[in-house]
Amino acid sequence: MSDKNLVDLTWDDFDEVRDPRPNEAQFDQVVDNAISRRGLLAGALTFGSGAAVFGTGLFTGAKTAGATEALKFGFRPIDIATDHEVHVPEGFETQVMVRWGDPLWSEAEGAYTDTNGVPVEMSDKVFGENTDGMELFVVDGKELIAVNSEYVNPKINLPAEAEGYPRTAQEVELLKNLQGVTVMEVAKGAQGYAVVVDSPYNRRITHETEMVLAGPLAGDDLVKTHADPKGMTVKGTMNNCGSGKTLWGTYLTCEENFNGYFGATGAQPVGQGYQRYGIGGEGRYGYEKFDARYDISQEPNEPHRHGFVTEIDPANPNSVPVKRSALGRFKHENAEMVHAKDGRVVVYLGDDERGEFLYKYVSKNTWAEGQDPSGLLDEGTLFAAKFNDDLSGEWLPLTPDTTGMSIAEILCFTRMAASAAGATTMDRPEWVAANPLKAEAYCALTNNKNRGVKPNAGGDDTATNAVNPRETNHYGQIVRWTPADENHAASEFVWDLYVMAGNPTLYNNDYAGSSNINAGNMFNSPDGMAFSSDGLLWIQTDGDYKNEGDFAGMGNNQMLVGDPDSGEIARFMTVPNGAEVTGLCWSADKTVAFVGIQHPGGSWPDGAGKPRSSVVSVWRKDGYAFG
Repeated sequence: MSDKNLVDLTWDDFDEVRDPRPNEAQFDQVVDNAISRRGLLAGALTFGSGAAVFGTGLFTGAKTAGATEALKFGFRPIDIATDHEVHVPEGFETQVMVRWGDPLWSEAEGAYTDTNGVPVEMSDKVFGENTDGMELFVVDGKELIAVNSEYVNPKINLPAEAEGYPRTAQEVELLKNLQGVTVMEVAKGAQGYAVVVDSPYNRRITHETEMVLAGPLAGDDLVKTHADPKGMTVKGTMNNCGSGKTLWGTYLTCEENFNGYFGATGAQPVGQGYQRYGIGGEGRYGYEKFDARYDISQEPNEPHRHGFVTEIDPANPNSVPVKRSALGRFKHENAEMVHAKDGRVVVYLGDDERGEFLYKYVSKNTWAEGQDPSGLLDEGTLFAAKFNDDLSGEWLPLTPDTTGMSIAEILCFTRMAASAAGATTMDRPEWVAANPLKAEAYCALTNNKNRGVKPNAGGDDTATNAVNPRETNHYGQIVRWTPADENHAASEFVWDLYVMAGNPTLYNNDYAGSSNINAGNMFNSPDGMAFSSDGLLWIQTDGDYKNEGDFAGMGNNQMLVGDPDSGEIARFMTVPNGAEVTGLCWSADKTVAFVGIQHPGGSWPDGAGKPRSSVVSVWRKDGYAFG
């Protein structure tokens, strides 16, 4: 495949093109296992104190979409859409707050044009492309949003003659600058929320920003390079997907598909962990042809310095971002931090690849508001989840004793450590969200076409099991767990499936979904998730939007809201065809929701010219608060 075609692939397909997996041989055995385990699910109807496998107190029959209006959600659920617009319920309004290419500083006013995009000299002074995870912070009475720009679409931000692939170092610089993280002040005016141009808090963090590597991996031989022989400082954070917010008010940005930025111009080294992490061959953007840092034939350790959670202080634009190696190295989706009952800090983490694992980090020391958080994200233990078919589970510590690896190896090659410990392979663990009203957490398992078909990249078994019960799972599910003694730091938990997405208009088996899915609220590929302060779960999708075949009747990607207690789910928003919904946070007074729209199709949002990823604000006319 030519390098120009690589940018057209999804990140998952990109990985499989570069490193195809062998098919699993004993498929009949897999089918038998799947059937027996589906039988187990059907029979194991109790969980904890009377919760059903598919959610606490869920319906025994189908519900209509409109039935939820009078209950808890406060809106009439909307229908699917297949057009190039954003739709919200009656009584709500929405507008674009910021688009890719909009200025953060006045010197970049007018820098973006539909014809030429953004010139390289202004590319780090505008809002980045392909918005993803974001969080809102209040600093000295100002509202700040930190937001990721996950990746770029070279065909719409390089000159037409480049045909979607950089030809010069300057064009590579442009692509680097349009990714990373934006910190921006926003304020509400007569026309709604807008970016405060020239705010002293505004900041762009890109692939070239200098940052510190902290935790046990810092200084290890595995992360030393020619440019950084001490292994302590790193340039750039990349492929920033989901996000998180610390208890002490800093931003956590999560590095996901970092492997695709590296390639080899010469002899390719056989690096430790390269195959498991999908490193080798051609880079997605050709960085390696113009920057030795991305050329593994010259800098074989550089990939070891990416794939982390990076902490950023939005209140201090001069602060140095910190890569937290103790939270492990893998394709991080988001980082959900909670305060455990015993005072320790816990961070839940998903590794977004087919057949990879769900993790949590537990700090060594406790924390209370007002205390110095230094060391809390550097000294602790990383665990991987094991889900048992009897609806119990345990967190397996990743230590030298349980993995046969050193601490540095565990943190650099975390996937291999989790495999060695015997964790459960999952259907692409994406966002984790913790309920603010009770000790429980949820993880979106978005899909997995390889479930029951072939092993993961490490050769681990991916036969169906209770938590991943469907072969070739293209609809996804959301798993929920409650820690022992309501303590997120506990090593044991019990779990159930809050929802199994599906299509009940086509199927009457597991592929129809769980009992809280019906023709009026069906969806596929749950991805982003967040709780509002009232304990409602907001679910965003990144799935198949062609609205045909197995996905007939599902329409464009959407954002739904779910009630954890009743299990009811209702559709709140649909986004333009071709887009996914990425990132969600709320204004300080909870009356406005900020939602990311990534890679839209058509000419949204301006009705002409190039499509532009954006953040939209959503509010209800009567001043309703989200939580």
